[in-house]
Amino acid sequence: MRAFKKAWVRQSLALLLLVALWEACSRAGLIDPFYAPPPSVVAATLYELFAGGSIWEHIAATFSAALLGLVGGLLLGALLGFGAAMAPLLADVLEPVMILLNAIPRVILAPLFIIWFGIDLGSKVALSLVLVAVLVFFSVYGGIREVDVRLVERVRTLGGGRGALLREVYVPSVTAWVMGSLKVAVGFAFTGAVVGEFVASSRGLGYLLSFAQSTYNAAQTLALIFIIMGFVLVLFALAGRLERRLLRWRYA
Repeated sequence: MRAFKKAWVRQSLALLLLVALWEACSRAGLIDPFYAPPPSVVAATLYELFAGGSIWEHIAATFSAALLGLVGGLLLGALLGFGAAMAPLLADVLEPVMILLNAIPRVILAPLFIIWFGIDLGSKVALSLVLVAVLVFFSVYGGIREVDVRLVERVRTLGGGRGALLREVYVPSVTAWVMGSLKVAVGFAFTGAVVGEFVASSRGLGYLLSFAQSTYNAAQTLALIFIIMGFVLVLFALAGRLERRLLRWRYA
């Protein structure tokens, strides 16, 4: 814990140094403010966004889509990964499909989902869900396949049935693999939500980003990016705490 606190302090100091350097270079004229406004201007833009109050509606839209896609993708990916690992016939069907989905840039599915589900919440949730589900599928599928066969044989030798194998062997292994990829899944969920809003939407942070881009407003663009980063970092911290709680046997 002490080492974690020291690392947090070092990271905070490094971030403050970077911001100070950015501000100094902007004031000295070394950085064109049209392309990279100084942190003070970005902070003022952030204040204006929150002072107006309308930003909360867009935050709620993006956060809802990302959270629903994250939860749905975790459940769907875990279910499909577990089923494929336990049933070879199902794996023969699912694995090629997941490999194809993993091989293409899945964000290009955004226009198709918008055609199918419209510009409202459904298309953003669908894109986030697909991004997360593919990642979790391979985590669960690989986690179960990597279980030591000798451990399975020992449980069976001691009289353990399928229930004991699930409870004592497969679930702990799958939990470790899923928690290891949870932070990446959070990023994917927000990527799906924001990209879907960027392509076509009437609200959300991605919609605001698209508007800021069309008006060449770099300060607002950076402010919105920092808002998204802030929410992702909060979810990262929550995911880290959940990981340490569920895998306390590993950290112990």
